[in-house]
Amino acid sequence: MAPMSQEDIEWFKSTFHPIPKPELPDDSVDYSVYYISSDPTRAVVDEIAETRARLAEVQKTAAELTKDLLKDYIWQREGFKLEITKDDGITSLRGRTNFGDSIEDEWVVVYLLRELTKKHKDIWVKVVDSDGQFLLVEAAGTLPAWLEPEIADNRVWIHQGKLVIIKPKNDKKSNVTEKISLAEARRIIVEEPGRLMRSTMIQEEAFYRLRNYPKQISENLHSAVITVPRKIAFLLHQKPAYISPAVEAFYLRDPIALRPLRSKDSDSFIFKPEDFVTVSVRFTRVGYAQLKSQDFPAPKSWIDKLPSKDDKEAFGRAEMGMKLSCGFEMLLTDPQNQDKVTVREIKLVLEDIETGDESLPSDAEINTWDKREDDERWLDISFEDLDRELKGRGKSNEEQPKGDFGDSNAQENLQRIVAHFEKFLNDESAGFEGADFIDDYGSDSGEEELEELSSDDGEDKEASFDEEEFSRMMKEMMGVPSMPGLQGSSQPSMSQSQVQELDHDSDDELEQIQKLSKDMEAELRGTGALDLNQSRKQTKGKQALSNETAGGSQGNEGEELGSDDEDIDINLAKNLLESLQGQAGAAGPAGNMLSMMNLRMPKDDRGR
Repeated sequence: MAPMSQEDIEWFKSTFHPIPKPELPDDSVDYSVYYISSDPTRAVVDEIAETRARLAEVQKTAAELTKDLLKDYIWQREGFKLEITKDDGITSLRGRTNFGDSIEDEWVVVYLLRELTKKHKDIWVKVVDSDGQFLLVEAAGTLPAWLEPEIADNRVWIHQGKLVIIKPKNDKKSNVTEKISLAEARRIIVEEPGRLMRSTMIQEEAFYRLRNYPKQISENLHSAVITVPRKIAFLLHQKPAYISPAVEAFYLRDPIALRPLRSKDSDSFIFKPEDFVTVSVRFTRVGYAQLKSQDFPAPKSWIDKLPSKDDKEAFGRAEMGMKLSCGFEMLLTDPQNQDKVTVREIKLVLEDIETGDESLPSDAEINTWDKREDDERWLDISFEDLDRELKGRGKSNEEQPKGDFGDSNAQENLQRIVAHFEKFLNDESAGFEGADFIDDYGSDSGEEELEELSSDDGEDKEASFDEEEFSRMMKEMMGVPSMPGLQGSSQPSMSQSQVQELDHDSDDELEQIQKLSKDMEAELRGTGALDLNQSRKQTKGKQALSNETAGGSQGNEGEELGSDDEDIDINLAKNLLESLQGQAGAAGPAGNMLSMMNLRMPKDDRGR
């Protein structure tokens, strides 16, 4: 084989690119625990051995915390786990949890990590998800201006239960482009403690969702009484965590997964629709909502097994049991699930039942099981309650009955959002680019100064909201001219006071602007740009032509201009109604806009 020429070698080099590290999957949180000694002068004979020993202690503590705090907890997809790894010569504990649709699972992980840092003073924790530094996202309104997402990697840590941010090396407060590596971050933590920023305000915002932990952990679950085949009741009693993959299989079903359910012969089912028992089943709140909210027609083999709809309680329990049974059926029969650990475990248990190694529980034994049934009011969100919460404080003096809007956490979160929005509206320093950031490093020595800069003294506590101005802006966004001159009226397009503010000494300029406005209006009308309703445009064109032939076009000019106003009003109403109809009862821009203007539209019940 002939040796490659220099030209071929250069070409080969140009085509070679290093394989990038895989990005973090969606709905996943990645966390790392590092042991960093607080005493850099301490001599260590075998640093690697000591690091492994200390991390093993952290791993043991994590297992104890999980056992104590998450005894009956059910994860949506994956649980909290820590494994010793070595990357780029640095030994650490790493873990990754796929939390699916349950955002609360992500915050349970953060809570466990924060508790670990309280129990072990020399460990430092990094945590990111597919959005990057999500703790900074939570505290976005309190961050210094220099802390941009592009330079945030390896700067955000949890240590001794507090949020720690590494400041840039220079003291300039703008145009910070310095990125730091993991090794550099570890060096700064040990050798330059003055660059570590600890801000109480940022920390409170970043950890706001943890304010009710650990009590809130149990509130992430929901127990319901449902009717299922005895096999499923046995499986869930053996291991309640089997509920999550079964619900997900039901929720994410596809035509291939549904094939086994189309059979009319129930003997082909793994979980036959027979031998029913009524038991209490523990769900994640997300999983229960997913199962209950979906309309799912019963398979043919199940239709005769459901009770009459007249008995709402019995039918509701049986319907939920039918959906869950179909989820278990799809979980075990779908080819894409065969390699999952949960599926293999369930199949082994079912084999033991078939061979007689395991026996199904009797009715007497099932009657001894816990029959807990939680309130479902957290699922019910009234439009009136939502509307009242969104209005914030001081919008009305009328006494309104206060109902339950979801659960207490949902109410508190929504009130916090409204409060932040009101604060933004009253921020006099906010310009067209948004509210000004707090441009201070907030280090240990300057923490009081940071809080002083960000205090709320002097701000109005009530949001000043001009509904007329909001209505005018919304009309402009929807393409409806807001200037009187463009609506075909005889008024000039700019008021006397506005023009005089531009130049108090020039009356000629006012006349020129008025003339220019009329000329622009006439030119736009000639091109048809202001005719918002095509059908009416044609009708008016015919009327105008007949009037001009009769010599009366000048006399009907006022009527034509008046009809243009009607066109604009009708077009606006038509667009709003079409937008409301397109929302199909869900949230949307038209409904939100009308709600904020205290206008409520009746529900569209056509076709029901």
